[in-house]
Amino acid sequence: MTTENPAHRVESLMDSVAGASPRGLARIAGGLYLINIVAGAFAIGIVRAMLFVPDPEATVHNLQTHEFLYRSSLVAHILVTVTNVPLAMIFYELFKVVNRRLALLDAFFTLVATAIEAAGILNQFASPVLLGGRPYTNAVPAAQLHALAYLPSDLSGIDYDIYTVFFGLDIICVGYLLLRSTFLPRAIGVLMAIDGVSYLVNSVADLLAPGFAARLVPWIQLPIILGEGSLCLWLLVVGLDAERWRMRARPYQYTTPS
Repeated sequence: MTTENPAHRVESLMDSVAGASPRGLARIAGGLYLINIVAGAFAIGIVRAMLFVPDPEATVHNLQTHEFLYRSSLVAHILVTVTNVPLAMIFYELFKVVNRRLALLDAFFTLVATAIEAAGILNQFASPVLLGGRPYTNAVPAAQLHALAYLPSDLSGIDYDIYTVFFGLDIICVGYLLLRSTFLPRAIGVLMAIDGVSYLVNSVADLLAPGFAARLVPWIQLPIILGEGSLCLWLLVVGLDAERWRMRARPYQYTTPS
């Protein structure tokens, strides 16, 4: 058996975080999270509220009139999925010193949720394609064409519900890791756990009973703003307690068999 120098063990762990300090990585995560929140609010919140209305004909008119705005929102939504990937990696690197298996599970939840979210964006491009005057669309009566162009709007809501089931589980894992971490505020961990439960309740309710789920809005969304908003700002402004992170890393100083 060979004994590895404990100091080398800590150095190798630090090297695994892409050459950045834990605090630096935390701030990078905060910046990515901010981009995620702003792009998501634009794509899923602002633009959809502006263009999609209960009347299919009015929605089709909005999409035709503001096609560039709609396409811009889809590009912003793609940006959200892109930021999820490095966020999953950084969170794993930061939280594996708390619980490696749970940090890995959290990364898997994030990546599966992101894959579902990204796949759903493809369906949302169907509307401008159908309304874009392609030669084959002339074979479809205008009323049917407008109904088909409106359909991706309804499907995107279902896609969002499926995606947020996995994302809610991801957020619950992050909340637990925050509570156990000691290098980030436990209060934010509590808020994130409530945030994750809110995602799950809202998603399952919308899949099972959309009418009931509609009555939960906007109250069910408040924990989302508080939890993720607090975590984003803390990571961006403060980072984390690097000394306590290194203390949690000390259990990785062990002897390995040759």
